[in-house]
Amino acid sequence: MSEITIEVSSRICQHMNDDHSNAILLYAQAFGGLKEAQAAQMQAIDATGMDINAQVNGENVPVRINFDHVLQDSEDAHHTLIAMVKQARQS
Repeated sequence: MSEITIEVSSRICQHMNDDHSNAILLYAQAFGGLKEAQAAQMQAIDATGMDINAQVNGENVPVRINFDHVLQDSEDAHHTLIAMVKQARQS
């Protein structure tokens, strides 16, 4: 079982911030309760959740979003993040 190490967290955050910034914004809005957020960046991810910095009215607002289960590895993180985007789009 490979855990979510600092290196894995950095890789996931880099990828999400570069290629899926709209998904991170959705996480902040749907799961972080920041409906008024205009932008967001993923700061870190671990087995239990992710830390996001959202832009709300020109201010940085840190938000912690917990997962519905403990992640096993980076593949689990990948599937979980995709499922959360789908869930956020439906809400």
